[in-house]
Amino acid sequence: MKYIKNIAISLATLVWFVSCDEGGDPDPGGTSTEQLAGDWYVETYLADGTKAQDYALWSTYNTAANDGTLWVDDQNHTFGLKAKAQTSGLAFSASNAENINNEGTTVTITDGEVLKGVATTSGGNVSDSIYLKVEVSNSPGTVYEVRGYKRTGFAEDEH
Repeated sequence: MKYIKNIAISLATLVWFVSCDEGGDPDPGGTSTEQLAGDWYVETYLADGTKAQDYALWSTYNTAANDGTLWVDDQNHTFGLKAKAQTSGLAFSASNAENINNEGTTVTITDGEVLKGVATTSGGNVSDSIYLKVEVSNSPGTVYEVRGYKRTGFAEDEH
């Protein structure tokens, strides 16, 4: 009986070790917009250079379709903006895109771009930069310039 118990324990241990094997390449890959995705501290300006809003946290992230479409989301901090933009490399834009956070409005995004490693954060760290122009249909003709840096997670860069 002791012999059978030892074999059972040995088999259970072997199964446990084998089941923990990741097997093959455990890299899950990325998304089609991963180079553009992140949380961003941005400031908003009017066309004449007047600051319209101090730092606010925005997000950009992949859509479920993973087809190169990017969500641009101001997390209701600026315009109530959440719209899909088309991407090309590190650039993105949208023309009269549905604004799902503000029913009945559309958003046009032009000159959207992420620049890698060129921003200096408020805490003095190096990060990615984001820039875009936004026009919301409920304020036609007013184009806002949005620019900022990717959130680093360092306390000195938080706003």
